[in-house]
Formats: sequence, C-alpha cells, structure tokens
Amino acid sequence: MTSHPDVARGDAVHRGNPVIVDRYSVAARVNHWITAICLVLLALSGLALFYPSFFFLTGLFGGGQMTRILHPWIGVVMFVSFAGLFIRFWRLNLWRRVDSQWMGSAGAVLSGNEEKVPEVGKYNAGQKLYFWLMSISIVLLFLTGIGTWQQYFGDRFTIDQKRLAVFAHSVVAIVAICLWIVHVYAAIWVRGTIGAMTKGKVTGGWAWRHHRRWLRDIVSGGGKPKPGK
Repeated sequence: MTSHPDVARGDAVHRGNPVIVDRYSVAARVNHWITAICLVLLALSGLALFYPSFFFLTGLFGGGQMTRILHPWIGVVMFVSFAGLFIRFWRLNLWRRVDSQWMGSAGAVLSGNEEKVPEVGKYNAGQKLYFWLMSISIVLLFLTGIGTWQQYFGDRFTIDQKRLAVFAHSVVAIVAICLWIVHVYAAIWVRGTIGAMTKGKVTGGWAWRHHRRWLRDIVSGGGKPKPGK
C-alpha cells in the first residue's frame, strides 16, 4: 500500500520533458481489456438473443445455437475478470467529500473550465459512479444469468423465477450497455484517457489538469519520482 489512499502501487512520476506519470500497470490494463472485450461480446450476443431484428449478430458467434452456448460462458469470464478489477480498484473509488463538491461543479467540467473544479485524486466522482454502478450491474447480470442458464440450472428454478430472471437480466443489461457507452464517450472526450489504458502512462500536464491531487500525492510521497530515460 502507498502512503496516500488515492495512489495505487506502481503510480510514479518520471522526470523529463515531458514529465511522464505511470497510471496503470500492465496487469491492470490486461485485466481491463479482457473485461471490456467480454462486455462487448456479451452485448452483441445478448442483443442477438433478445430481439429478432438483431438475430443476424449470431453470425459473429457461429450461429444461434453456438451463441446460446457461448453467451453465458463469456459472462463467467467477464465476472471473474471484473472481480480482479474490483479488488484492484475499489479502495481508490471510495466516495470522499471532494467528490460531492466535484459533482456540484459538473457544469464547469462539461464546459472545460476545470480550473474551477476541486482537485481530485486518481478518479473523479463521475468515474467513481461508473465504477460502482457497473459493479452492481455485473453482479446482478451474473446472478440473473444463472437463473436463465437452462443447461446447468434449469431444474433449480420455477418457470416464474426463470421469467423474472430473464426480465431482470434484460433490464440490467440495457443499463450496463448505456453505462458502457457513456464510459467510452467520456474516454474519447477527455483526450489522453484512452492512451492511459493502452500505454499505461499519461503526461504530467494531463495529470495536472484532470487529477491534480493525485499528481500532488505521488510527488509528495505516494509514489516515488524516477529519473527520465
């Protein structure tokens, strides 16, 4: 653990021109992309099974029967992968007083006037909300998915329970897809965010503008400054 609650192990500043800040380790990035790919595959296969107009998407998975087989197994992989992300990041996403203040300054964030926004740690309030809402959604998807997995759990639930599970699974899936769309849009909108999840690094300027307290915490002892290459 580091000396600051908003600094993860491995977060560090590299002196140079420009200053580079380590934001995500290789393991964290691999974990994230496995979860993201599974979520996309589940959205496509789930839509194919949910509504006839999307049935053509089953061609991506080898047909309708293979889609029904693969969909729940992909869900298991995503649940396990996201559990790894949760264990890795839940402490960094605990709600703090500054997050409520940040939410009150959401207008300044959207207008790009971030100098009027309170300094935040590694994650801002919007990112934390996404983390917890997605965490709840994935747990609900997993639990309701068990109720619809006919091959292994078909004899453990009544018809009414299965119908309720299918309905709840569909509703939560729609919510999760909408959350994911917002997440992707925000990552594209804030330039440099996608690079952080592909290369694991951001510039000092990016960190200063968007996560100033996180950068301050690293420099003040949460992470060890390193010489540039």
